[in-house]
Amino acid sequence: MRTFDLTPFYRSTVGFDRLFSLLDQTASESSPGYPPYNIERTGENNFRISVAVSGFSQNEISIVAKENTLTIKGEKVANDDGKQGEVLYRGIASRAFERQFQLADFVQVKNASLENGLLHVDLVREIPEAAKPRQIPITSSAAAPQVTEKAAA
Repeated sequence: MRTFDLTPFYRSTVGFDRLFSLLDQTASESSPGYPPYNIERTGENNFRISVAVSGFSQNEISIVAKENTLTIKGEKVANDDGKQGEVLYRGIASRAFERQFQLADFVQVKNASLENGLLHVDLVREIPEAAKPRQIPITSSAAAPQVTEKAAA
C-alpha cells in the first residue's frame, strides 16, 4: 500500500486546500480496475477521457456531469432471446460499472462518442475573464517633497 504525506504542501499554499484534500481522498480510496481508462491532454485546455467499454452499446451507457463530478455508468441489458448457444467460458466482462472523475473548476464536458469499444469523453477548461490572471500595477505612496539646491541655499 502506498501512502503519500501531503502535509508539507499545506504549509506553502494558500487557497489550494481543496486540491490536496482531493488528492488525499483519491490516494486513500481503493479504485476498482474495471473498466480501464486513459486520461490524455489533447490541447492546452482540452482533455479526453477514454474508457474501455467493449460489449456495451450506446443505450447501455449513461454519462452525467453534476457540479465537479463526471459519472459514467454502464448496465448490461439482459439478452435472453434464445439465439445464442451455451456459454462455456465467459472471459469478456459484461458486469455493470460506475466510474467517477473529479473535474477541476471551469472544466466542462463538450461531447462523448463511442467508437471501436472505447467511450471518448472530451473535456475543455474554459476560464471566465473574471478568473483569469491580471496584472496588478504597483503604485508608490505619497511622494516625499524633494529638496532642490535652490531651496537649500
